[in-house]
Amino acid sequence: MKFDEFRLAASVADLDREPAARDDADLLEFRMDLADDPLAALADYDGVLPILATNRAEWEGGEADGSGRLDDLATAAEHDDVVAVDVELNAVRHGDGAGVLAHAREHGATAVVSVHEFEGTPPADDLRSTLADAVEHGDVGKLAVTAEDPADVLTLLMLTREFTARGERVATMAMGAVGRHSRAVAPVYGSKLGYAPVDPDEATAPGQYDLATLRELVEQLW
Repeated sequence: MKFDEFRLAASVADLDREPAARDDADLLEFRMDLADDPLAALADYDGVLPILATNRAEWEGGEADGSGRLDDLATAAEHDDVVAVDVELNAVRHGDGAGVLAHAREHGATAVVSVHEFEGTPPADDLRSTLADAVEHGDVGKLAVTAEDPADVLTLLMLTREFTARGERVATMAMGAVGRHSRAVAPVYGSKLGYAPVDPDEATAPGQYDLATLRELVEQLW
């Protein structure tokens, strides 16, 4: 999956949720860090939706820790149903993330390189530099910020359009209540990937719409 157009991922910790996502999702984001035995779940998977595998580190909002985290993600990339993997930019810069990306590409998976800013929205120039680094290393650069003011969302949308206009593939969103609408609006500006839980009680990030609602909003705006 090349993400040349917008794709909506249903974020799940349980692959058995796949049938409930089929009507509205283009793929599953499998949060391996939230699953009890993620590699076994992948081995048993018999759904129809392709999978974006994420094994989010504790230091970037997830629950995975230890050196085996990236090894498990690399193993996940070997599964035929896994069409993309998500690796944090900091893991690429300072750890073994680059090796996981290379391994994933060898198995035909797209590399998503992600950055999550939970403390707010840095200045535009800082975000531009960060996103440029993400798209340099990844096939898709993902940037999630926390909006504290509507102007933060405008900054994010400006960068989304800027990178898209020069042919880069980015996935952008503003977390939190103030930025919630960005999840529906960002695809209009070129964001190639959105995330939503099947059920609002299963949200994996602050401010997410449920899957059916986000699908409807995106289609209405397009």
